[in-house]
Amino acid sequence: MNLDFKVLASRVFKNMKTNIRISVDAMGGDNGPRIVLHGAVLALKQCKNIEFVFHGKEEILKPLLDEFAILKPISTVKHCEKVISMDEKPSNALRKGRGSSSMWSTLQAVKDGEADVAVSGGNTGALMAMATFCLRPIKGISRPAIAAIWPSMRADIVVLDVGATVGGDAKQLVDFTILGSALARALFNQTSPSVGLLNVGVEEMKGLEQVKEASRILAQAKNAGFSYHGFVEGDDIGKGTVDVVVTEGFTGNIALKTAEGTARQVGTYLKNALKADLISKLGALIASRALKAFKAKMDPRAGNGGIFLGLNGIVIKSHGGTDEIGFKSALCLAHEMAKDELLEKIAEGMERFPTSIDQTEKAKEIS
Repeated sequence: MNLDFKVLASRVFKNMKTNIRISVDAMGGDNGPRIVLHGAVLALKQCKNIEFVFHGKEEILKPLLDEFAILKPISTVKHCEKVISMDEKPSNALRKGRGSSSMWSTLQAVKDGEADVAVSGGNTGALMAMATFCLRPIKGISRPAIAAIWPSMRADIVVLDVGATVGGDAKQLVDFTILGSALARALFNQTSPSVGLLNVGVEEMKGLEQVKEASRILAQAKNAGFSYHGFVEGDDIGKGTVDVVVTEGFTGNIALKTAEGTARQVGTYLKNALKADLISKLGALIASRALKAFKAKMDPRAGNGGIFLGLNGIVIKSHGGTDEIGFKSALCLAHEMAKDELLEKIAEGMERFPTSIDQTEKAKEIS
């Protein structure tokens, strides 16, 4: 088996109970614990069978639970004195916070089987370092990835890696394919999602050697839990050409930030245009329902939550600067990932298409 026995045992325990328990770093993020607990109240209204374990300073969290009284019957607080700052270097955060910070405690609860999934809006680099150290990568996966759920003209798709690993060899790109396709199967209930490798062109001779090498490996995949489409370009992300777009973290993060900035730019242009004169305002009033739907689609809070893949546990990273609506989205995503048994789908994908250095060497021989 690819997953640690302890993790598999916790998954069995989860299936025996009715509720999904979410471990929450209540001190992570820019806006403080109030946003976190308010988001939990909103998530409770949307998600069924949910419980929370809030990690952080007890003297802050308990009064907030009194204020958000609806959470009290389904929540526990685990006191942690240390808090990882948003500008802490990952190495320093690991030394400072291992075993004692709210971030570490949040992850440890998943490792110990006390919770099904972890959520934090804290420092991304610190969270990845701690999650990798605490939960450990799944056997056979070289490095973890961060996946984003990306709206497209066709449907929501999965894009990874969007920031965990800068650079990547062929094996890592193949690993990301297994992880991303498993996520698509869990999220979209697909049996064989289509996968494309992000490249500078769709022609076989274009691109970096490691990307072309990964393509050769993936082209040989049969009954692997995904359908390899080939190379895709940047505009294919918005088109929704494939269900899963795979790239390394440097390129993926730039693509993500570019898309977020473009969405804000388009929204600002539209808002200014609709307020330009009386006729424009009248048109906005007539089209208010369509504009409301457009605004909801473009709202980054609706898709808040990056998914750490490739670890012996599910971790969701919320944007640190989000509000309670955005944090609610991250919590609901966590609930869905645990409910849909993401780890089991990853294990299944690795059994169907195991990766190894030998595969990479075989691809080199073929080329």
